[in-house]
Amino acid sequence: MSKIKLIACGTVAALGLGAGSAAALPSDLQSTLDAVHSAGMPGVFAEVRDGKAVWRGASGVADLATGRPVAADMRHRVGSITKTFTAVAVLLQVEKGRVRLDAPIADYLPRLVPGERGRKITVRMLINHTSGLAEYLPVAFPSLAEMSPKSLDDNRFRRFRATELIAMGVNAPPAGEPGSTPGTYSNTNYLLLGQLLEKVTGRPAEEVITRTVIERAGLRNTEFPDSPRVQGPHSRMYESLFGTIDPPRDYSVYDMSWVSTGAALVTTMADLNRFYARLLSGKIVSAASLEQMQRTVPVISLEGKPIDYGLGLHKVTTSCGTFWGHDGSVWGAQALSLTRADGGRQLSYALNLAHWTKLDRLDAALESFTRKALCAERTR
Repeated sequence: MSKIKLIACGTVAALGLGAGSAAALPSDLQSTLDAVHSAGMPGVFAEVRDGKAVWRGASGVADLATGRPVAADMRHRVGSITKTFTAVAVLLQVEKGRVRLDAPIADYLPRLVPGERGRKITVRMLINHTSGLAEYLPVAFPSLAEMSPKSLDDNRFRRFRATELIAMGVNAPPAGEPGSTPGTYSNTNYLLLGQLLEKVTGRPAEEVITRTVIERAGLRNTEFPDSPRVQGPHSRMYESLFGTIDPPRDYSVYDMSWVSTGAALVTTMADLNRFYARLLSGKIVSAASLEQMQRTVPVISLEGKPIDYGLGLHKVTTSCGTFWGHDGSVWGAQALSLTRADGGRQLSYALNLAHWTKLDRLDAALESFTRKALCAERTR
């Protein structure tokens, strides 16, 4: 059962970034990205920004059968990066006075979190993962207990209701006491936030997030999918399930209702960088809301590692600065987006193989690219 915690994990918690300057973009980013592909990643693509300097690169293939190459402007499922968008949508409702951060969730959704827990768990606790609510994935995907892909295949075209998944998490043994730290990362929290948005606006949560966040940020290639297929140019997405699926299986056609407002978003690396740049510069939420988002608490990630988590934001401290953003994964796809606190340096990358068996070469190559993209100065 312990390996279930690794599902939908990313790389933020594992970065070991070294010293460097962010004065300008290094010239050898492409070779460093190529090393990620050479180390075992079928396809990887990224966008790095430093002020007005922009680098976009891609390496490898989007389709193992045909050899079709990946491209830097492809759309991609970015998993839990969706959580920042959902958190922002809730904060905007707080600014309108429709939601109170420290109000019990029972004030809004008494039937979904009934009894004493609903009165103890606040909206803030849902956003920063200190609610103590359990993850629903082990119930929705029971074969994960044996590290079998059977549930992945069974649920490929299953249309989950958010309330159905929430009930799985609420009825499972609690992960902790409401408000206690370290918190425990749980997708149940963010599906509840989606239901909260629907309650206070009277509109579907995905529509609210689209109108108030995605459109406000000027993102043209970001959307919640309305079918199991990704629209527009994209890669196939291969799932390894830690080596139990060999060769890795293509899950690029998949009904994303299993994660909805927690991890269903499709976007591009350029849109991610634009979104986080605008968010951290105060162009989407108010200064007071951004301050709340950047108030972190210790949380145990799905991969079992401690992270500094705010309201939908990870804080990553390196010797070349503090970065804010999120990582995420779904079946077959992983992504990371980080922006330095001053907005000067940004990295967003996408991977089309998820949950591989630990390979020192691949992990090291990915960390090397991330370090260079975030911290290295221009090679002269």
